[in-house]
Amino acid sequence: MKVDGAVAVVTGAGSGIGRSIAEALASGGAKVVAGDIDADSAAETAAMTGGVGVGVDASITDGIANLLNTARQAFGPVDIYVANAGITGQPGLGDDEAAWDHILDVNLRAHIRAAKAVVPEWLERGGGHFVAVASAAGLLTQLGAAPYSVTKHAAVGFAEWLAITYGDKGISVSCVCPMGVDTPLLRGMSDSPDAEIRVAGAAVTSAGAVIEPDAVAALVVQAITDHTFLVLPHPEVLTMYRQKGADYERWIAGMRRYQSTLG
Repeated sequence: MKVDGAVAVVTGAGSGIGRSIAEALASGGAKVVAGDIDADSAAETAAMTGGVGVGVDASITDGIANLLNTARQAFGPVDIYVANAGITGQPGLGDDEAAWDHILDVNLRAHIRAAKAVVPEWLERGGGHFVAVASAAGLLTQLGAAPYSVTKHAAVGFAEWLAITYGDKGISVSCVCPMGVDTPLLRGMSDSPDAEIRVAGAAVTSAGAVIEPDAVAALVVQAITDHTFLVLPHPEVLTMYRQKGADYERWIAGMRRYQSTLG
């Protein structure tokens, strides 16, 4: 996949990682449609990238169709779809069933619905690249927030399935799993009035360096070019993941101890 000349859609592009990915793709020569639930923020990103901004809910089928149709009308068929939009959800077990449905829609079903929209066209055209922005929580876990942890695990699982199923048919997939990134989402966790959410934020900020969104974006563009599946902006996550798989019981016990230090 060549970024130069490609048509790209980026969701959650109004700030944070999404905005940085949109800027990096545009710098690489891509024509970018920036989607965000906040129309003004999407427009700001579009102004920075020379692309088009769309105020849209990228978790629903109609919103995804809007993004794809906008891209086709402005630039042509979509070559790269970056499913970046995400939310933290409720702390703990997430008692509100409606909130569970919402985070499942944003963090997981948005990826599924987007893939259902783009994959058939990519199969006909012979190629495309799908980027699933998940989290290190999808490989490890997220202390203090079951909904976030569960949906990010599921996003990783869906990205794996896409890569296996369509990798020999011209469709490549990248799954991005960072730890702490300096974004409004992480700052909102750290500054939350809810103690469980603050623990979740502290678990992220204490586990490793908090990096800038631009660093993540650069790795995403490289992954698209190289057809790399797993993108780890924090390389130490791979060591943690291997330790988890090598001795699950020991890893869970260690996470309990880590949790107690934050509590």
